Amino acid sequence: MSPSFSLLFFIFLAPLLLLAQSSSPFNSSSPSSSSSAACKATLYPKLCRSMLSTIGSSSSDPYNYGKFSIKQNLKLTKKLSKVFIDFLNRHQSSSSLNHEEFGALVDCKDLNQLNVDYLESISDELKSATSSSSSNTELVDKIESYLSAVSTNHYTCFDGLVVTKSNIANVLAVPLKDATQFYSVSLGLVSDALNKHMKTNKTRKHGLPNKSFKVRQPLEKLIKLLRTKYSCNKTLNCTSSRSERILKQSESQGILLNDYVLVSPYGNANHTSIGDAIAAAPNNSTPQDGYFLIYVREGYYEEYVIVPKEKKNILLVGDGINKTIITGNHSVIDGWTTFNSSTFAVSGERFIAVDITFRNTAGPEKHQAVAVRSNADLSTFYRCSFEGYQDTLYVHSLRQFYRDCKIYGTVDFIFGNAAVVFQNCNIYARKPLPNQKNAVTAQGRTDPNQNTGISIQNCTVDAAPDLADDLNSTSSYLGRPWKIYSRTVYMQSYIGDFVDPAGWLEWNGTLGLDTIFYGEFDNYGPGSSTDNRVQWPGYFLLNDTQAWNFTVLNFTLGNTWLPDTDIPYTEGLLN
Repeated sequence: MSPSFSLLFFIFLAPLLLLAQSSSPFNSSSPSSSSSAACKATLYPKLCRSMLSTIGSSSSDPYNYGKFSIKQNLKLTKKLSKVFIDFLNRHQSSSSLNHEEFGALVDCKDLNQLNVDYLESISDELKSATSSSSSNTELVDKIESYLSAVSTNHYTCFDGLVVTKSNIANVLAVPLKDATQFYSVSLGLVSDALNKHMKTNKTRKHGLPNKSFKVRQPLEKLIKLLRTKYSCNKTLNCTSSRSERILKQSESQGILLNDYVLVSPYGNANHTSIGDAIAAAPNNSTPQDGYFLIYVREGYYEEYVIVPKEKKNILLVGDGINKTIITGNHSVIDGWTTFNSSTFAVSGERFIAVDITFRNTAGPEKHQAVAVRSNADLSTFYRCSFEGYQDTLYVHSLRQFYRDCKIYGTVDFIFGNAAVVFQNCNIYARKPLPNQKNAVTAQGRTDPNQNTGISIQNCTVDAAPDLADDLNSTSSYLGRPWKIYSRTVYMQSYIGDFVDPAGWLEWNGTLGLDTIFYGEFDNYGPGSSTDNRVQWPGYFLLNDTQAWNFTVLNFTLGNTWLPDTDIPYTEGLLN
């Protein structure tokens, strides 16, 4: 590691990191009994009490504790971002960083900036929070989701640095670990404060307001109209305009539209690339503005698409699975980080994709190679296909929903730390490399206060044709615990005979087997028998009440945002 980086580290990080290593900066007074009680909700009560010791007695309530911890974390995160930015600026023009190191640091820079944005948003929400306003379940869920994402982003940064096997990870190991503890304290304090006053009723449906919009149409009718009106080919012009008939017809139900453009590979639409169409979308639109529709006509799109955080409320509609295909082949073996190996990546909240195939064609020999990464809050994928091998679908963070989709892969091919529900999906395990074992899921929850996990409901989980023809070639499992608080449930789903009778696979010996939460409920099929399942402390056969916690209604608070998408969903358990 160069002297310049070490200098930056000590200038920007050392003062804050002293807090985690010594209680002296905040120990001007003994911790109050109220702070001690509040800190019991965290994984690091000693650090928590030290952090809160400077708060006066007039401010010693759960909300002020939460606000103070967020303020401290915002300072730390901004300093971390400055370290990454300054270091990249110093070394970008030199050869001191290899491709992998540079990519990992860029990931850290981008992820830390997302954390700054999330913490600023949380701070704004908490400024006006009271015991009455905190009973708003949408507000509570949003804050918990953002705080969970902050920790997830932080771990993603560190994991990416570790993979490079460079001195960068060694130098940053201590500050990043300490920052992890800071984030965990905030998550525990804020979640505890808000949930004490949270209402238990989560059934409210709101939808978007019936005013200040351009057009509202049922999604299926809209798609049919698009495909009928725009049968693009090499001679027919598919260019849309704001005066088109679609934006003149409004109904009382459906999805709210603001504007739309067409994408066609033939060059006779508004755009020939999806990336250009996304760039044309408005920045930072609100739900009341409606969705910006991008209709992507049938064809192969060999491009790496990024939907950045400022591109919110985008509706991406294709012509169907295996018709509209977005494809790429980035992989870790070829020098990309897992985070940035994705063919399609989305960070803009309230994103919707319908009738599209996403592929990563790197192949099993290239190991981690992501087809789609979503770290977009309130994102939805409907009738889409995700095709890859290892690490196909990266459900990275925040709240997500997948309906009527197809997912193909081998090792850990649904992974990440979102709060995500899969409904009515077909999940297919492919044949992996020799000596590899298949794991459908690898959930990455790092803190028991995170509201994250993977819920698979009313899905078909089976072998793809290549594996079905050679089931004895490998062992396949429902999942394995990527992180020590990993949480995954399978409910009311068909499980094929490709699954090993043990059901679940350890990640690293016994690590995490007593802190994870793996559950099964009311599944069927030849692989669903639980008679010979693992006997881990963290494995459970769920009852109705436990399973209900992982429904759309409870796990993602879906009734407060999915109606806006006009995409079908089941809010609770199947009858």
